[in-house]
Amino acid sequence: MEAPREILYHYEDMEVHEKAAFDEIIRPADSYLPDGRYWADLPVGQRIGFIMKQDREETAKEWKWLVEMFKADPLSPISYYFKNFVLPGAGLGLEGYVLFSISNVSTLFKTSFKSCWGGGKHAICNANWIAAVNYMEVAGIIVGQILVGYLGDAIGRRWGLIQDAAIMFVGLIMLVAAWGVTQNGWVICYAWSLFFYSIGVGGEYPMTATIGCENGYGSGKITTSHDRLHRGRTVVGAFTMQGWGQFANQAILILLLLIFNSGHGSPPISETTTQWTYRVSFAIPAVGTAWLIYYRAYHMKAASKQLEAAKAKSSVTGYDIQSLKLTFKHFSPRLIATAGGWFCNDVFFYGNKLFQSRFIKVISPHDNSVITSWLWTLANVGVELAGYYGAMWMVDNKLYGRKWGQILGFMMCFILFVIPCFKLKYYESPEHIHSFQAMYFLSSFFNQFGPNCITFLVAAEVYPAPIRGTAHGISAAAGKVGALIIAIVGAYTTTQQQFYIVPWFGLAGALMTWLFLPDTTGLDLREQERRWDYIRRGRPEDYHGPAVHSKHLSLWERWTGKGKYYDTDLDYKMKVQEFRAEWEAAMAARGSETDGSITELDEVSESILHGSLHKYFERTSPEMKGMKKEIAEPLVLPAPASSHEDTETLRHE
Repeated sequence: MEAPREILYHYEDMEVHEKAAFDEIIRPADSYLPDGRYWADLPVGQRIGFIMKQDREETAKEWKWLVEMFKADPLSPISYYFKNFVLPGAGLGLEGYVLFSISNVSTLFKTSFKSCWGGGKHAICNANWIAAVNYMEVAGIIVGQILVGYLGDAIGRRWGLIQDAAIMFVGLIMLVAAWGVTQNGWVICYAWSLFFYSIGVGGEYPMTATIGCENGYGSGKITTSHDRLHRGRTVVGAFTMQGWGQFANQAILILLLLIFNSGHGSPPISETTTQWTYRVSFAIPAVGTAWLIYYRAYHMKAASKQLEAAKAKSSVTGYDIQSLKLTFKHFSPRLIATAGGWFCNDVFFYGNKLFQSRFIKVISPHDNSVITSWLWTLANVGVELAGYYGAMWMVDNKLYGRKWGQILGFMMCFILFVIPCFKLKYYESPEHIHSFQAMYFLSSFFNQFGPNCITFLVAAEVYPAPIRGTAHGISAAAGKVGALIIAIVGAYTTTQQQFYIVPWFGLAGALMTWLFLPDTTGLDLREQERRWDYIRRGRPEDYHGPAVHSKHLSLWERWTGKGKYYDTDLDYKMKVQEFRAEWEAAMAARGSETDGSITELDEVSESILHGSLHKYFERTSPEMKGMKKEIAEPLVLPAPASSHEDTETLRHE
């Protein structure tokens, strides 16, 4: 609701209890000092003290809550984790299982189908189709990220989530049943099945991230402290399921191969063994994906609530093309940061495999077992999981946060790749191979601890709700373009040459992050939506809140003057006016509606319809003077029927 531009009331007539009620929702204690100063406005020493005190109090509160939960029910912490992290990230877990299985089963195919997949000797299979398997996987993901990101903004998050799960389920059935009259026909069928499945995989990225950001608050104006303090943990916690999916896949493949290959993983491995191993491994996540369709259809009916509220406020149905245009106009530097950062990250993420193939040859020169390679991959996934949880733990710390976490991760990956870059022979020698191994595992840890987790989070956070899915999809697709490029480059270069190329993307990612990425740590996302509302109305200069504080702007945005309108006192008055306009609209609706008025007011914050705020607006709003008699009492629901007789009375009324 638009606040009158020309009027800003004076609030000297506020009663003490009214001022306290406004302060509680406009200047919450987790972000403001009692004197009204925003935490990011404090001098460095005071800011550190405020943040550390807040962290201690929050940690103590959470430990107390955890102990009480455990006392009430020892399994309740597991239930809480499952509900808040496993279920929201289930799609990512399932796609992580399948997506990272492709390279593992390719190793198996090369061992069993040597005349088709093995060693570059493609006697019976087309070499281009063998290579196309990986390319079509990435291409499908790119299509899904952009397409489903767009559809999630156009038709809603819930339908985007259901559609993703349905595509992945059908794709898994296709992968399990892939067949051909010849082996080359099977390869073609397998490649197209993977492409179809990957469209669903790509869609999981924007949908899971946007839901994680938006589920922390309703669509009213009041945001919870938990969302401000732990939003990053919520989103990254869901993203950790991708790591668990990889871990489960690797463990299950090892077990299946041992079962179907008489207890060992060394050649010879028959074609029948390979067929059973890979098909059963794909059938397992199909069961979980079928359940996911049901869960999203029947238990996530409010998933689109925040998007619908944003569209209703802007009087938009369908896709908000104006918001997309304004995003490119006002937030294009942010798109450089999120898309460019993800591009650089995926070069590293897939370039990390350069290490593994080299040190295994040195450590186990005569071991041709598929399981040896898989065990090293399993160990690496364990290290990556530590990185996921490290990011989950640190991402909401206001002294560290998103931006510095991503810069640190990029710089550590750069250092860990550039060291062996110029001395590859030295580190590949048996005497120094363990140093090479250490750099491999550390690069995996810092990649997850930094850019891999944070790019997923910030690509949703730094954009407004109407185009959040689209912007996240574009950013994620840029990452997969990076993965595709490094795969193509890898096919035409030596390992040494690849080591010369890959490290510099870490440096480039750190520079793009430093220059173009705003730090949303501790920022109330409702403030970002308020700012966007002013931008959409052509009045960006009238927004004065924390979203244009220098702490929450990129270096580029500061240089271009985006923060010059920041003013805490003026913002306070503007917020009161926005609440007033919302309250007056609610009261007018109450006066005009005779049936169903409550549903019209579902999006109105309960706090302004009752108590001190209601009485203040009732007393001071000029527009309501003539309606005072009608709105003297707060908005209330009818009393519930207590008997059959009451029900009949209400029905006749």
